[in-house]
Amino acid sequence: MKKTILKYSVLMAFIFIIKDSGNAQDIHFSQFSETPILRNPALAGIFSGDLRIQGVYRNQWNSVTVPFQSSTLNAEYKLPVGHGDDFLTLGGVILYDKAGTIALTATHVLPVLNYHKSLSAERNMYLSAGFAAGFVQRKLDWSKVTTNSQYNGSAYDPSLGTGENFANDSYLYFDGSAGISFNTQIGEDPDDNIFLGVAYHHFNQSAKVSFYNNPDVTLTPKLVLSAGLKMSASDDAYITFHGDYSKQGPYTEIIGGMLYSFKLDDPTNPHYVISGGGFLRWKDAFIPVVKLEVSPLTFALSYDVNVSSLKASSQSQGGFELSIAYQKFVNTNISSREALRCPRF
Repeated sequence: MKKTILKYSVLMAFIFIIKDSGNAQDIHFSQFSETPILRNPALAGIFSGDLRIQGVYRNQWNSVTVPFQSSTLNAEYKLPVGHGDDFLTLGGVILYDKAGTIALTATHVLPVLNYHKSLSAERNMYLSAGFAAGFVQRKLDWSKVTTNSQYNGSAYDPSLGTGENFANDSYLYFDGSAGISFNTQIGEDPDDNIFLGVAYHHFNQSAKVSFYNNPDVTLTPKLVLSAGLKMSASDDAYITFHGDYSKQGPYTEIIGGMLYSFKLDDPTNPHYVISGGGFLRWKDAFIPVVKLEVSPLTFALSYDVNVSSLKASSQSQGGFELSIAYQKFVNTNISSREALRCPRF
């Protein structure tokens, strides 16, 4: 019993360190390329199509404790601007996270606006500026909180005080991010593209993020550098690279990798594509990924193989992620289907 109490006490402390600290790291996904708005609001709309809806579900640390569960849903819709080649992307993201024994939850609702300025009359070259802002609510279930203060020397005693003094069991704050990106066609194939982006998250760093109403606990801004490359390997195959570098306070995260995709039908207009590859979150996890496209739907499954210092406790088990995406052109007179210089990624 003593070990059990200690285990949950350490777990709760760990949760509050990573979730209720101004120096904490944000929620992340291994399939980060399926969460473009969370990477950089200026990456919204950089895809072949008019409409894209993506959802990702993540289940982590199931081998250690009550699993951490994260899910996100984002939608993007592109509109041409005027009679030129500029585009506007409207969209938003909803992010929900539930962590550990005390059911600590975070709900993010962030609308996004991204403007794509055409830089070339010959190829799909764009400079984009994006902005996302909305509200975040964090909440915990106080009835599930147990601490070592409730250990009476021989057993757990729920009648004893927890030793904690929370002012609230939830709080709400405003959050925002902004970014820019550059993407362009490379070579003669319009489907071969590269993008680079930089984003600044939590620009309203004065927001109070504490269950204790502690004015000194505020948001820590985060800088994210992103890059991606899509290039043909043959007439019926292509390679896609993605990478991110994030820095938030003293913490950094580097993740990158590639997918090899094979077209199963018409190489010029494929409806069936299968992909496989892997990503590495530096000093944390290796992430194999399989992906199947049955146009307009895409399904991907990944699993984190823990390679960090926690691998002994987790038995190298991290978590799995499942993503589903719906992406297509719409049959209207404002579709970007016929735009020769529309971003294609």
